[in-house]
Amino acid sequence: MNFLARLVLAGASATLALAAQAVVVTDERGVDVDLPKPPQRIVTLLPSLTESVCTLGACERLVGVDRYSNWPDSVRALPQVGGGIDPNVEAVVALKPDVVLLAKSSRVTERLEALGLKVLVLEPKSHADVRRVLDVLGKVLGTNDAQRVWGAIDASVSAAAQSLPAGVRDTRVYFEVNSTPYAAGEVSFIGETLARLGVRNIVPASLGPFPKLNPEFVVRANPDLIMVGERSAQGMEQRPGWAGIRAVREGRICRFTAAESDVLVRPGPRMGEAARLMARCLQEKST
Repeated sequence: MNFLARLVLAGASATLALAAQAVVVTDERGVDVDLPKPPQRIVTLLPSLTESVCTLGACERLVGVDRYSNWPDSVRALPQVGGGIDPNVEAVVALKPDVVLLAKSSRVTERLEALGLKVLVLEPKSHADVRRVLDVLGKVLGTNDAQRVWGAIDASVSAAAQSLPAGVRDTRVYFEVNSTPYAAGEVSFIGETLARLGVRNIVPASLGPFPKLNPEFVVRANPDLIMVGERSAQGMEQRPGWAGIRAVREGRICRFTAAESDVLVRPGPRMGEAARLMARCLQEKST
């Protein structure tokens, strides 16, 4: 093979290698997002997406995050661009990201695209969504860890369920997300974890994933156990009628710290840890 032929072959090989890195993924909007190569500068505007990127081994590619992203510790040193729903667009643009990862509920998607940025809308709301988002991010990042990460999450949830004694089964649980009160229903990712732990959620699927409840609903449902963040739990016993709820009357309330609440309410790679927190609560308060 002469020199020119070798040169053409080498060029073709390089082109194929570059093309192999290019990826097209479909986001939550049904929009195909074309990325010519794995992004090296990433802005995340949802804590669960920040955590997923880091768990997939690409934390060093993050150049900016929303104000609520706080895990792993290394992301606390990154520039914060505001809230995920309505971030500072100028601050995002100034970071010159290759891609911005954000939720469907964000109000800045079209503005960022109009300014020439690549935007990928991903918002996991169920266990299946978490697995799918990990797969999409794995393709975008050019890593092969998505299946391993999901396998570890799934195994951890199963292990938490297997750690519970039979007597805990069928405990009727109320999981309060905040004191409005908003609750985690059966079809939320939190509700799915509770179901895998073998307990019963007092908030039925018909009310949606995170419904706003009339406090009287909880009084009538009379749960055996309440799971709530310590900030939302303040004054819970003084709510009208709540003193008569079995969980309140018998002190069967798990008050999670702020750090634990972060783990529990984020659909991402720490769902196995969330299952362990719930299982610990059930072991301590159901016996």
